[in-house]
Amino acid sequence: MKSERKKKLKTEFYRYLAMIIACAIYALGTDVFLVHHSIVGGGVSGIATLLYVKTNQRLSMGLTTVIFNIPILALSLKFDGWKFVLRCLITIGVLSAFTELFTVIPSFTDEPILATIYGGVLQGLGVGLFIRFKVSSGGTELLAREIRHWFKFFSIPVWIAIMNAIIVVSGAIAMNKIENICYALILIFANTKVSDVVVTGINKSKMCYIITDHGEDLSDYLIHHSPRGITLIEGKGMYTKQSRQLLLTCVKPPQIEQLRAMVKEFDPNAFVIVTDANEVFGKGFTDIQDKY
Repeated sequence: MKSERKKKLKTEFYRYLAMIIACAIYALGTDVFLVHHSIVGGGVSGIATLLYVKTNQRLSMGLTTVIFNIPILALSLKFDGWKFVLRCLITIGVLSAFTELFTVIPSFTDEPILATIYGGVLQGLGVGLFIRFKVSSGGTELLAREIRHWFKFFSIPVWIAIMNAIIVVSGAIAMNKIENICYALILIFANTKVSDVVVTGINKSKMCYIITDHGEDLSDYLIHHSPRGITLIEGKGMYTKQSRQLLLTCVKPPQIEQLRAMVKEFDPNAFVIVTDANEVFGKGFTDIQDKY
């Protein structure tokens, strides 16, 4: 019981530490690269950037972030409970503080395209840490989840895309800067790609499906000549109406060629499908206990 409590406290410590780091990184990307070049991306940070630029820096970035998130948190109170809302409020407070603090830092580049890429990468790192450690910073992602409760004809990603598109287009019109739309697309792309790497990791694996008439013999051969396990699934070929055997295994990318050569040597008529596997947990791969 004591060890479980200690483990839980350790998990919470790392979660809040990751939250602080993520807030700092996200705010740095927003202030140093996007705000200085008047680039309006999606989300509440995009709204805060637009108002900050249009009011000649008189309206606080951090305060704007908090003000726009309060009604979103009020909506989520019914569905997610006060503990979730309190955790979000802490995250929003930290993010707003960093956002306000970093506005005094000058931009590291005079090129808008480079600023967009750098800002997208930093925001993506922050978002990836939020997702990986199960922390929410509110914004359009949380609002989309709440809207989905009432309007189910669109999925959450579609609602997020709609709201972000409205913010981006509004920013382009308000600042008479149509190229902002192009910058926003680059920003969102970089943000999404980097956050995906943070969440799923760079150690991607390959999932292999091997359809063969010699499932038992081939699986024994592969087990004795490769370090990975094999799962045999009984199937039926719908074209020939004959029983077939499907072998399923996961390997590291460098092992694909070795696997292909072994299958070819044992059964030249085998049908092999190789697909990407973003996350693989278990022996020989990532320990499932390592995920927060």
